[in-house]
Amino acid sequence: MPPERTSLSHVSEPVSDEAAQAPADHLPERRPAERMRDLLPAIEPERRLDDWGRSERVEGAMDRTLIEFFYRYWFRAEVEGIENVPAEGGALLVSNHSGALPPDAAMIAKAIREEQPAGRPLYITVEHFFKGYPGFSMLIPKIGGVAAHPANVHRLLYDERQLVLVFPEGRKGTEKLYKDRYRLRRFGRGGFVEAAIRAEAKLVPVCVVGAEEAAPIFAHVGFMQRLTGLLYFPITPTFPWLGPLGMLGYLPAKFKLRFLEPIDTVELGGPAAAEDKALVQTVAQEIRARIQENLHQIVARRKSVWFG
Repeated sequence: MPPERTSLSHVSEPVSDEAAQAPADHLPERRPAERMRDLLPAIEPERRLDDWGRSERVEGAMDRTLIEFFYRYWFRAEVEGIENVPAEGGALLVSNHSGALPPDAAMIAKAIREEQPAGRPLYITVEHFFKGYPGFSMLIPKIGGVAAHPANVHRLLYDERQLVLVFPEGRKGTEKLYKDRYRLRRFGRGGFVEAAIRAEAKLVPVCVVGAEEAAPIFAHVGFMQRLTGLLYFPITPTFPWLGPLGMLGYLPAKFKLRFLEPIDTVELGGPAAAEDKALVQTVAQEIRARIQENLHQIVARRKSVWFG
């Protein structure tokens, strides 16, 4: 037998026909706004989210603990050319990508916050398949991750004049084996160049050295990939031996980040130039070549993987 509903008679008495037809000055006095406000749920003044779901509280907590430790003490990151990151206006940062669970995005964002005088926030484009991982998919937007879609990139660059980071190698970069380290994969069809041209934003190439050794991949196990449903099942120095935490078992490789001279897309002909596919491909290949050349230079000059 279903339970009886709670009577609402104690909340408000039925209104008679005479009362309903009475003049307004005979109606009961309304509750003051201050008393009504007391009934609203409490607001967390320290919780701040932007339109993309970015949380200052979550991002700040991760920055002060995990990212600060890796940047300062574990990877001991060295930064060159930070002056090439614009202090204002939209700019698209283009970087190489590597590592079983790549730490490069977090290190680039940390370098800009710490080393650039303006300390600008960085939005990181991520592929859509991350939405399929519970928990992880909720964390990504809170720390600056945005779905890699041309409309999102255009809004961030053109409307909001923000810094955006892209990895044109995509998954192909993170799946690289250790024997193929610092050999860039294809940069796709140059969609990132087209997005920057339409938004009249600068293109800033970025080189990251150290991620290949911090999270090296020695082999892939296809059977375990299909069994677990992971994007790929890598064999690394710590995974799968240490379980899920093994994906965060980075080796203490010395990180070097180099920000190269930006390309001003306005000089390429303005937004109309985005329709020139040959131009877009040429610029994409030029950026790829510049990053590849600088990677070879940095790797050739370092004396040790662990001490730089």
